[in-house]
Amino acid sequence: MNHLVKVLFLSAMLVLSACSKKEDTPAQNPATQPLIVKIGQASPLTGPQAAIGKDNENGARLAIEDANAAKIKIDGRDVQFELMSEDDQADPKQGTLVAQKFVDARVNAVIGHLNSGTSIPASKIYSDAGIAQVSPSATAIEYTHQNFKTTFRVMANDGQQGKALAQFAAGTLKVRTAAVIDDKTSYGQGLAGEFSKTAAASGIKIVAEEHTDDKSFDFSAILTKIKATKPDIVFYGGMYPQAGPMVSQMKKLGIPAKLLTGDGGCAVEFLNLAGDAAEGHYCSLPGVPLDKMPGGKKFEEHFKARFNVGIQQYAPNAYDAVMVVVEAIKRANSADPARIVAELPKTNYVGVTSSALAFDENGDIKDISVTIYQYTGGGKKAVETIGAAPAAAAAIAEPAKPSGPY
Repeated sequence: MNHLVKVLFLSAMLVLSACSKKEDTPAQNPATQPLIVKIGQASPLTGPQAAIGKDNENGARLAIEDANAAKIKIDGRDVQFELMSEDDQADPKQGTLVAQKFVDARVNAVIGHLNSGTSIPASKIYSDAGIAQVSPSATAIEYTHQNFKTTFRVMANDGQQGKALAQFAAGTLKVRTAAVIDDKTSYGQGLAGEFSKTAAASGIKIVAEEHTDDKSFDFSAILTKIKATKPDIVFYGGMYPQAGPMVSQMKKLGIPAKLLTGDGGCAVEFLNLAGDAAEGHYCSLPGVPLDKMPGGKKFEEHFKARFNVGIQQYAPNAYDAVMVVVEAIKRANSADPARIVAELPKTNYVGVTSSALAFDENGDIKDISVTIYQYTGGGKKAVETIGAAPAAAAAIAEPAKPSGPY
């Protein structure tokens, strides 16, 4: 009798256990759980370029938060976007380590890297893994000209920017001679080379060509040599941690020429490094000024409210880079990396930076414009926008309504 009771008891427990499992099944069914979509973000978060690296991260993070607030669904399933941000230290070797970490983590797409020198070696790793890479700020021509289907960028490249800078020097500043310095990085050399090529074709004589690196801060030797050539301008292909001290040393050496540099030297931090020596020098940024961007003003307000800091440089581009990936996911109704890569060439997005953000066959944006700024009065002001495509010109005249929240 006792044996029969035990058998009945065990049978009852098995039935209850089975019922419990059936009741738990709906909660454990993956189809009822949010679909996690991982977006990698790579930029220098430590070191001399950390200010703009953090700016990129903040722009991407804001886009992730806005995408989650939009309650996006894929095939009827809620989507939860997650940002995986890594510090590549603006170093090519560290950049490849970060790229492999993203691949191993099975990210769905990557925003970055900030620098061309890290973006280019990392791009091979993403290409081999079939993961889309959308850079907010890498401008070296080579980055999107490697026949990789996975590489895209949301700003003008060095060819477009270098040409615009040379046109400004020849046409607006009316300079006849220029000294050229680069930092020997993919970005700096590429930009300086494109400037020199167009400048020479425009009748500007290159009277000196010098090289430094992105770790140096003492330029007295090369500036002394340049001073002897008496250039009308000094062109620098490199980043703001070097451009700031460079103009200070130009002032101390009594070099009257103005510095002309690209987006790498157009950061807010340049002013802190250069001090009163910043006055009168020039830099460029791809695109139109923030207040002329389709969603610029609202984005700036939202950004400051969220992070309690102002925009350093590329945050609007990083935001748009995330959003074109989000739009690709929505069109594909899938977060599969291969489907994202296939959808990105079809992009036609009204975002913060452009009223018609679209890619050409290489992954470069079609809507090209470059704005020249002058440092003055402790800030910088836009003095000329060059090469504005019709969509960019329309954005300046009457900003379009963005596809996203701006």
